[in-house]
Amino acid sequence: MTEQQVLATASAPGKVILSGEYAVLVGAPAVCMAIDRRAYVTISASDSEYHVVRRVGIDNTPCRFKSSGGVIEWLDGGDDFALLEAVWETVGFEPTSNVSLQLDTREFLDLATGNKTGIGSSAALTVALTAALGELTAHAAEPATAAFDAHQKFQGGRGSGVDIATSVAGGLVEYVMNGHETHQLNWPEALVYALIWTGAPASTTQKLDRLARSKPRPSRAALVYSSRRLSRAWCEGRADNILNEYHDYIDVLREFSVDHDIGIFDAGHAELSLAARAAGLVYKPCGAGGGDVGIVLATCAAVVESFLGTALGESDQILDARLDVQGVQSERTDNG
Repeated sequence: MTEQQVLATASAPGKVILSGEYAVLVGAPAVCMAIDRRAYVTISASDSEYHVVRRVGIDNTPCRFKSSGGVIEWLDGGDDFALLEAVWETVGFEPTSNVSLQLDTREFLDLATGNKTGIGSSAALTVALTAALGELTAHAAEPATAAFDAHQKFQGGRGSGVDIATSVAGGLVEYVMNGHETHQLNWPEALVYALIWTGAPASTTQKLDRLARSKPRPSRAALVYSSRRLSRAWCEGRADNILNEYHDYIDVLREFSVDHDIGIFDAGHAELSLAARAAGLVYKPCGAGGGDVGIVLATCAAVVESFLGTALGESDQILDARLDVQGVQSERTDNG
């Protein structure tokens, strides 16, 4: 076999959290949409003496490793491949010959700066890796379960799993952390949206650590209550009700952010939120906030376009991404 012989491929979409951020950690439902920025994994046969992994387009330097009992031992590099280790060990992958892996998450980067845009690259890569390795593993665990376990290992037990669930399922989902319950929703036909990249990457881990160190305040319970109301509106699918619920939700989210000092509305989110409300639209940060991506919502495309022109001017902050109804896709190509 040669390195060019592809054994398995997989891809999985990124995500944008629309409601339930932070509240999902204490039992509230979250609503999340998959977007058409995807992570790609290719596994090929290799004539090398060892397994090899490369990050396509980021650092093409190959890193070599051995594997025994599903545990990776690095021969060089490896510092940037903790996620691969977590997935490989969770799946229990034991190939009969050496393989070459290519990991591609370029669609999750801002081309101008090379910064991550905060749309779930690690979760998407976890899901794609799990699916690709699973194609080559006898009696592999169900992809969603293995991906949840691997991502938890990679994140040190942090996170709700909403990004994994969305990447697996695709489309618009309602997610509850307890039991990893995922329900597919339909996007309301009358609801128009646009995604905005703030230009500032944010650290979800740092915000979760700060939240864990803070004492619970009434705004946390209020956020749970508001998240449930907004999730119900998303499930009912009426655009006007969704937008109405967002006004209260954003106010509660802002109070929650101030109470726990986690800066959700930093990096320009506060200004965009106030400007959108004044123009009769909804704007909110997505996920951890404090940078990364936000979303504009309305029932009129022309109104959204006008707002973007006024608020952003000539900047290139609009994130070219749309709802992706396809979740993880994988294929074994060696006919094995």
